Amino acid sequence: MDSDDLGLFGPGSVTWKVHEEPILIVAGLRSLYLQALHPRTMAGVAQNSRYQTDAWGRLVRTATYVATTIYGTTTEAEAAGRRLRTLHARLRARDPFTGEEFRIDDPELLRWVHVTEVESFVSTARRAGLALTDDEVDGYYTEQRRAAALVGLDPAGVPGTAAEVDDYYRRIRGDLRMTREAAEIALFLTAPPIPWKLSLPVKLGLHLGPARWAYLGIAGTALGLLPAWARRMYGGLGLPTTALSADLSVRALRLALAALPRRYREGPLQQAAKERAARLTATTEAA
Repeated sequence: MDSDDLGLFGPGSVTWKVHEEPILIVAGLRSLYLQALHPRTMAGVAQNSRYQTDAWGRLVRTATYVATTIYGTTTEAEAAGRRLRTLHARLRARDPFTGEEFRIDDPELLRWVHVTEVESFVSTARRAGLALTDDEVDGYYTEQRRAAALVGLDPAGVPGTAAEVDDYYRRIRGDLRMTREAAEIALFLTAPPIPWKLSLPVKLGLHLGPARWAYLGIAGTALGLLPAWARRMYGGLGLPTTALSADLSVRALRLALAALPRRYREGPLQQAAKERAARLTATTEAA
């Protein structure tokens, strides 16, 4: 029954353990900074989206898609994947260096987005203080091959362990560049427009400085959590002290987020998934 379906992962998975963490909001931002370093990926975004005028709408849609794949039923996750594949199949872009037209659903681009996303999720959660063994980290990457299949990737061609992810990064670094599009998107990510509901107080003469500074602190932490080679591409220093500072910041932020009431820490899809799991457990125990 769909009402009791636990989806692609379930409560015993490493995926649910990792995505229980509200700190993944920082991980999502980190993944976007990483993704910006791939010229074709950024060309696809710049030429096919309205991210500058619909930044928050795009963020909500992306977050909803990820939550659906993690916590939705199998039917819901597969339907979300079909919609995304249909959208990507229609889109084309031009290489900023060669002028060659390419498909947005090119497996190389899909793989880059997938790997940067899942690596950001699990590495950020771990550096923020979530206790994960090396085997659990490998288990997370292996589980996330199911999510990769939803976007049209062959799971066998997707890194499924931490060692495979490290090897993938080593192989692809020669393709990465700091392009104009990357710089523009990185600047946009660091200082995005304020949503209209939050901008209203500004129009009324009120001050939103603390909110803006708080976001800048999160963006700075996300940049500091990047691999040293990626920080150097952004013009920063790949020093161990930078990573240590980011680790301290992300651990403090995790503690602050953990103090929030559950209704602020968990979205409706996550809550619904937990309720389905509880029903299934109760049914099993009663049998």
